[in-house]
Amino acid sequence: MSESIKLSAVVPATPQRVYEAWMSSKEHASFTGGAAVITARAGGKFTAWDGYILGVTEALEPGKRIVQSWRSTDFPADAPDSRLEVLLEPSPRGTRVTLLHTNIPDGQAEELKQGWKDYYFTPMKTYFAPRKSPA
Repeated sequence: MSESIKLSAVVPATPQRVYEAWMSSKEHASFTGGAAVITARAGGKFTAWDGYILGVTEALEPGKRIVQSWRSTDFPADAPDSRLEVLLEPSPRGTRVTLLHTNIPDGQAEELKQGWKDYYFTPMKTYFAPRKSPA
């Protein structure tokens, strides 16, 4: 058995800008606060949150979509990887980032849903917020 979650938020940046930051080791680490190593190509491996998250990027559509096999160190050893699809759509206030996270081991979906909000969406809104220039 497995679980799925879908959630979205609007961040103040263009879809291309969000895509580039998500797929950059340096920027991913900057907006999440945890070390990331990302090979930005289909078939490339990645880790995030100091190795807590790992997987392989399966498909990329620059500025539109990222598909990854995804697992955390909390997954049971015999559990298959989950699937994360990141959809990036223009919005009047920036980009609507929608996460479709499927094949999650039973009992982990609610914690992951909260984690996406706390450790991705909230810091991304701050990271991409327009900088105020000094008066």
